[in-house]
Amino acid sequence: MWTKNKIAGAFLLTLGHVQRGCAQAVWRTRQLHRPRSSSGPPWRLLFFGSDHFAVESLKLLTTNRNSSETVVASLEVVTLSGNMPVKTFAQKNHLPCHSWPLEVVPGEFDVGVVVSFGCLIPERLINKFPYGILNVHPSLLPRWRGPAPIFHAILHGDTVTGVTIIQIHPQRFDVGPVLNQELFHIPENCTSDELEGALATKGAHLLVDTLMSLPERLVQKKKQRHSGATFAPKIHTSMSWIVWEELTCEQIDRLHRAIASRIPLRTTWMGRTIKLLDFVGKCHISLSDQRSRTVPGSVTYQKESNTLAVCCKDGWVGFKAVLLKKRLTAADFYNGYLHQVLQQKTPHVAAEAQFVSNRETAVSCQKRNLSVL
Repeated sequence: MWTKNKIAGAFLLTLGHVQRGCAQAVWRTRQLHRPRSSSGPPWRLLFFGSDHFAVESLKLLTTNRNSSETVVASLEVVTLSGNMPVKTFAQKNHLPCHSWPLEVVPGEFDVGVVVSFGCLIPERLINKFPYGILNVHPSLLPRWRGPAPIFHAILHGDTVTGVTIIQIHPQRFDVGPVLNQELFHIPENCTSDELEGALATKGAHLLVDTLMSLPERLVQKKKQRHSGATFAPKIHTSMSWIVWEELTCEQIDRLHRAIASRIPLRTTWMGRTIKLLDFVGKCHISLSDQRSRTVPGSVTYQKESNTLAVCCKDGWVGFKAVLLKKRLTAADFYNGYLHQVLQQKTPHVAAEAQFVSNRETAVSCQKRNLSVL
């Protein structure tokens, strides 16, 4: 039997649930029907992203919701299928998460934000955002349009790069008008991973700065210039082949800093692919060590530093380890392979004691990487 007190308690509990549900419905309705002519923040944002670079922007927007000068009224996320870092972050922080592709109700959001998403947003979807869709791009556009601007900035020896906030274009990537841009001086010996981390942080803050004054930024937006536009294609394994007679010590160093954390540098040894690990940079080889082995691709073992030194176009570069059938230290490779070849007193020893790369594959790839829009 229920007592009067129990009945009253159950009624109040039910009423509380109903009131909270109604309040949430009213808030959602107000958000949905917020006037398109809203002149400033906070904004209702829909965030499109996938990787760790995008997470930095999403993280700052999430934190900003609780700031005294917030630019975020509401925040929802769109990501690709699979175990994406952006999806993991959104779920962990209880952000509404949608799968791509999706449909958006007109007037549901004010602004879209795209960071490392990799998919073209159709015009019909862009038009449902009163203030358009912004993109955080890690380069000084129009330099390095495309999916891999950070890698190409390192690969080509850029000393300055930056972050650009643009409005996206429905037919082409990275060609929209510029709303905001900030320079970044690349530190000496910087790797692509280090540069990515720095630009991800800078890009997140530049995004928030842009959202704070978005109406004014839209009025002052500038078309990208045509001069100086270059393309940054995706990195590919064919880029990792070292053409010893073509590349200088500096170029090999840049190639290593650009891609080696994802794709190890490689060459061939007696017809077998060998991956070159633990790069140490330029080596200083004495004349007595060189003897007659001055042909690009020639290999010598430096016992004092436990390094394999390889001759390239203008000097020698060193590696502490290689991957053949398994990972081998420089000493292991010398004792198990190189020493045996060098002990042979035959005319073809010099050729066998060399690293050789697929020149046609590597050169054709390098030409594609230098393409200008």
